[in-house]
Amino acid sequence: MTKSADYIARAKDALLGNYPPASIVLSEGRGVRVRDVDGRSYLDLAGGIAVLSLGHAHPHLAAKISEQAGRLMHVSNLVYNDVTIRFAEELVRRTSFARVFFCNSGAEANEAMLKLARRFHYERGDGERVEIVSTEHSFHGRTYGALTVTGQPKYHVGMGPMLGGVKTVPYGDLEAMRAVASDKTAAILVEPLQAEGGLFVPPKGYLQGLRELADERGALLLFDEVQTGYGRLGRFLGSEVFGVRPDACSLAKGIAGGFPLGAMLVSERVKDGLPPGSHASTFGGNPLACAAGLATLEVFDKEGIVERVETLGVYLAERLDGLVAEFPDVLQQRRGLGLLQGVKVASGIDPVGVLGRLIEAGILATIAGGDVIRLSPPLIIEESELDEGIEVLRKIFADPPRMSA
Repeated sequence: MTKSADYIARAKDALLGNYPPASIVLSEGRGVRVRDVDGRSYLDLAGGIAVLSLGHAHPHLAAKISEQAGRLMHVSNLVYNDVTIRFAEELVRRTSFARVFFCNSGAEANEAMLKLARRFHYERGDGERVEIVSTEHSFHGRTYGALTVTGQPKYHVGMGPMLGGVKTVPYGDLEAMRAVASDKTAAILVEPLQAEGGLFVPPKGYLQGLRELADERGALLLFDEVQTGYGRLGRFLGSEVFGVRPDACSLAKGIAGGFPLGAMLVSERVKDGLPPGSHASTFGGNPLACAAGLATLEVFDKEGIVERVETLGVYLAERLDGLVAEFPDVLQQRRGLGLLQGVKVASGIDPVGVLGRLIEAGILATIAGGDVIRLSPPLIIEESELDEGIEVLRKIFADPPRMSA
């Protein structure tokens, strides 16, 4: 029995079965490569689902986490700590948002935005304004509020009833949003680019139209930037790609290079929307996580991460467009921006089978929307490493796995 087989058998006896992981057991990584317990190496084009902005075991990030762990890890939010204040200042400076709330994950950041939307209007004497409008194919997290606004019914199965006061309309359809937004709408919630739902880039003018509609109806505009933020699309925030500023946005995934951390950034308009005692997080903004966040920004600046993603995103788009042109019966289109891109496979092609072939060839990737092979590699990846992955994909698409009849 291999070490991997032994660990997997033990995992089935110890871990809850809510995940269906691939049959590999990773034990170490450096840069854009990881190694399993049997010594096999893989090129990581999944990046922990767009989390590993600096790749695996970045020396500066690892050193700063170790240093902070030996200094001060946790104190709670009953007192201030120096690291959290410095990190919040950096986020405010880089984004021009007015205030920051820290938590531990993207779902928590989205929950904070939902509570902010309702409490903001309540504080202004408009307590009847409680509805949230989200979009079909969206994904905002697995906690109940975030799950309710997630526009994918498959995640709701057996979890009902969902929370009230939520409406869902098609993504990209401004008129559909206009038809439901009213004087009862607290907020419109969207992803600047729909990630988990299938890497859908918004139609031209859509996000600006939402901004104008929200202002017209007196609602807040909220952006879920959990997957699109932190340089992933070639700008520090995804909203910057489209030139639209929301009233608040959520961040997580790449914010601390892999260390668990989430954040909500809010504008000057809504900075007092959650008064003292209205929301909290025991671990949110702990010094250890914020030290990781600061270290990540230091590497972003020193290595020009955001700028290189813009360049690499153009290169990756060209390579993926080439695959679509070469295999028109296998691939329908390229989707996404920056280093969050993929290819939609045609009907009859087995996306799970494609992932299996990739793993066999030593490549890690993920699926978005059920039929998009998604690449979300560490932002430190090189062109040659993207080429390595593209060449493996080319070989697979030349004779792709197909769905059984």
